[in-house]
Amino acid sequence: MNEKMASFAIHPIATDACADGEACRAPFNAKQVKVACSNCNLRELCMPLGLSQDDMHKLDELVFSRRRVARGQPLYRAGEAFGSLYAIRTGFFKTSVSNEEGRDHVTGFQMAGEILGLDGMATDRHACDAIALEDAEVCIMPFGKMEELSREVKALQNHLHRIMSREIVRDQNIMMLLGTMRAEERLAAFLVNLGQRLQARGFSSTDMVLRMTREEIGSYLGLKLETVSRTFSKFVEDGLITVKQKVIHIKDPERLQLLARPRE
Repeated sequence: MNEKMASFAIHPIATDACADGEACRAPFNAKQVKVACSNCNLRELCMPLGLSQDDMHKLDELVFSRRRVARGQPLYRAGEAFGSLYAIRTGFFKTSVSNEEGRDHVTGFQMAGEILGLDGMATDRHACDAIALEDAEVCIMPFGKMEELSREVKALQNHLHRIMSREIVRDQNIMMLLGTMRAEERLAAFLVNLGQRLQARGFSSTDMVLRMTREEIGSYLGLKLETVSRTFSKFVEDGLITVKQKVIHIKDPERLQLLARPRE
């Protein structure tokens, strides 16, 4: 495992214990551990570019608190009141919805530099659960204040529109993936996409630690657990990847990218 991949994969965060023994979900004051948007190394991923110093200062004031979320704990649950967007600083999340039978269906995996909470904008209630797949930390951005500031800072308004547009495109891609692709193509597309997102953060696109289980991958891709496991094994046999527990190395990125393109 190379150094960059290792540093991304492990984000130990000290969590304060609550009375019931679980990690606290209460936000803490950003002034105590101040890392402003203006000097955060993820600002190019979750904030607009080309802002003036004055506009950047306004954004720094917008993020007034942070929240630590322990592995397996929810950032929010479906049905909870919507009030904020959350920029992931460290860690990995999954979003999921429950059907009428109470079965969870994974709708996405989110990593550092990405935004959570957009699902609540339409109805002022969150439509899905957001669960930490490892110890994580998020910046809390009150949506009302974001709307006010976006009227002053045009770049922020445009950035919010781009984020929402990206979500629409993502949903369309998922529909295409589930409706037209074979199991091998779905898993290849998943690995390629994950590698591209890691690369955008300065990490290796061919070495990764999967924070989600194979069952969760199957739920996201519309595949049974057995099919996911069998497809991973086939990729290993075909020389596309190597697998060591949750550590994946993509041996042949070009062939994997070709496989990720659905055939006519």
